[in-house]
Amino acid sequence: MDLALYAPDLGYYSGGAAKLGKDGDFTTAPEMTSLFGETLAHAADELMRQSSAHILEFGAGTGKLAADILTECAAAGITVERYSIVELSGELRARQQQTLAEFPQVNWLDDFPQAFSGVVIGNEVLDAMPVSLVVKHDGRWHERGVVWQDGRFDYEDRPCAAELVEQIPEADALPDGYLTEVHPVAIGFMRTLAGMLTAGHEQNGKGGAAILIDYGFPGSEFYLDQRSQGTLMCHYRHHSHPDPFYLPGLQDITAHVDFTAMAYAAVRNGLEMLGYMSQAGFLMSAGIADRLLQTSPEDVQLYLPKANAVQKLTSPAEMGELFKVLVVGKEVVMDDRFDRADQSRRL
Repeated sequence: MDLALYAPDLGYYSGGAAKLGKDGDFTTAPEMTSLFGETLAHAADELMRQSSAHILEFGAGTGKLAADILTECAAAGITVERYSIVELSGELRARQQQTLAEFPQVNWLDDFPQAFSGVVIGNEVLDAMPVSLVVKHDGRWHERGVVWQDGRFDYEDRPCAAELVEQIPEADALPDGYLTEVHPVAIGFMRTLAGMLTAGHEQNGKGGAAILIDYGFPGSEFYLDQRSQGTLMCHYRHHSHPDPFYLPGLQDITAHVDFTAMAYAAVRNGLEMLGYMSQAGFLMSAGIADRLLQTSPEDVQLYLPKANAVQKLTSPAEMGELFKVLVVGKEVVMDDRFDRADQSRRL
């Protein structure tokens, strides 16, 4: 999975093909409406006021989310001294540089800084990180890898390393034949994130936070019977399917996020849980409905596309419940208007 997504010049994210929008393979929330970024700007502002006026976005897509955030910040008088982007895809970085050319505070990094104070944003980042497939045979867990034989790719299972088994909640209780994913790369990402925010606090006494938005479940729902064949899926030209061997390097391969594992990794490495909620709960608490009403419903051409996008982002039947928002941080707190939406107890 790592090679198919990130092999230099050949992987899905390192190659040159379009990935987002109508000419790509999938569409993300920022591509649907600027209201998503505008709402996120105000949530980030509340956290920056307690830390530093810096934003760091990991995996910025086309750059539209950054543009919407910075445009709203400028209009609302919110100071953003620096907006840094860590982007692994050369094709996406080039698109971002075009989109964000008018914003002088934007810069690009090849990796996370050693220390950071401010707000980290990751929209659909965790699901794009390579996972390890594991399957249970005869009471023992095996890692499922890929081999080339008889002129085609195929799966091959081998005994699972102990450190992978340790990442499977209730590993002994799950039945034979159960296939699922574990997330060592995403857990490593959370560890790095925690170290970066902790170092920032130690250096200048200012904390920070990370807002991570993605599709997934708490651990108590991730390993249910109905997900006994895992959540791995592929996206090609706006169609979803389960075959990772189809057009390797030309299709996206993703897996749902175990948010309990992500939260645990953050807390174990020194961060505090600030909030966990559905995307609908987060956006409504942050004021997206009020922002929508700033456009008159009588202006049908402007209002209807925005209203349709907000409905898609918040409806339980669309993205509202499947997508979650995890907020972790160091020496900052979330505004109490998010309290009613918070579901941290489910982790």
